[in-house]
Amino acid sequence: MEEMLLEDSAGAFEDLLTGHRRELLVHCYRMLGSIDEAEDAVQEALTRAWQGRQTFRRSISFRAWLYRIATNVCLNAIEARRRDRVNSDIGPCPDELLTVIAAPEPGPEARFDAHESVSLAFLTVLQVLPPRQRAVLVLRDVLTLRAAEVGAVLDMSVQAVNSALQRARATLRRGYKPPSPLEVREDPRALLDRYVRAWEAEDVTGLVALLREDAVLAMPPMPMVVGAARIGDFLAQSIFANTQMRLLEAHANRSPSFGAYAQRLAGAPFQVFALLVIAVDARQITQIYAFSDPRVFARFDLPPALTG
Repeated sequence: MEEMLLEDSAGAFEDLLTGHRRELLVHCYRMLGSIDEAEDAVQEALTRAWQGRQTFRRSISFRAWLYRIATNVCLNAIEARRRDRVNSDIGPCPDELLTVIAAPEPGPEARFDAHESVSLAFLTVLQVLPPRQRAVLVLRDVLTLRAAEVGAVLDMSVQAVNSALQRARATLRRGYKPPSPLEVREDPRALLDRYVRAWEAEDVTGLVALLREDAVLAMPPMPMVVGAARIGDFLAQSIFANTQMRLLEAHANRSPSFGAYAQRLAGAPFQVFALLVIAVDARQITQIYAFSDPRVFARFDLPPALTG
C-alpha cells in the first residue's frame, strides 16, 4: 500500500504523511532545541521525502525512512550552525505542538517518556551531546527504535550505534537529573499558587523559600543564575525594583508555565515581560527558564497586555 501511494499523486502522499508530520516536528525540536528551526527542518524533510519517494525500500519501515530524512536535515542544520558560528539557544514550545496523536506508544524499554523528553531541562543537556550521539539517544531511548533501525537511519553499524549510545548516556547522567515518578505525575498546584503570589507581591523572601537551594534561573542568552539566594538577589535588584508584576498561566513544554507582565508606571497597562517555564520536584522549584524575546511570547495564546 505504501509503495502504491509513494508512486501516486502529491495528495495521496500528503495523506500518508498526515500521521507522521507532528511526530517529526517533535523529533526535530528535540534535535535542534528551537521550534522555529524544527518547523523549517520538517518542511525541508517533507520536501525531500516527496522528491526522493522512489528511494523508499521495505528494508526499513516508512516511519524509519521519514526519520532518516528528518534526522539528516537536523544534522545538516547543526553543522551549518557550527560552520557559520551561530549560537542557537534552547527555546520553549507550546504544548499543542507537542501532542502527537498517531505516533506509536514507546515500548517498555524507553528511558525517557514523551513528557520528560520535551522538558527544557532534558533538552538543555541534550544539546550538549555531539550531534550523532544526540540522534542515537533520541532514536533509541525516546523513540525506542531498534539498534539496527537506528543504524539504517544514520548509516552506522550496530556496534557504532551501541557505542555512541553508551557515550551519550554517560554524558546525560553527568548533566541531567531525571524527575522521580511522583514529580512527573503530581501537579504541584499549591506550590505554584504560592509562586504566583510571591511574584505579584514582589515577595523575594517568599519566593526564595520556594526554591531548592541549588535552583537555577536560566535567561537565554544571558548567563544562568545558580542558587536560591543568588536568584533572590537578582530578582530584587533587576526585576522587582520599581516594577509591579502579574502572571498568567501558559502551556509550554508540558511544564508549569506563565506569561509574566510588568507595569513600570502606576495605572499603565501591564506589558509583556517574559515567558516563565518552571521545573519542580515534589516540594520545591528547581529551575526557572525566562524567555524575554517577544517573538517567543507571540507563539503562545496569551494577550499582548493586561489592564488593571
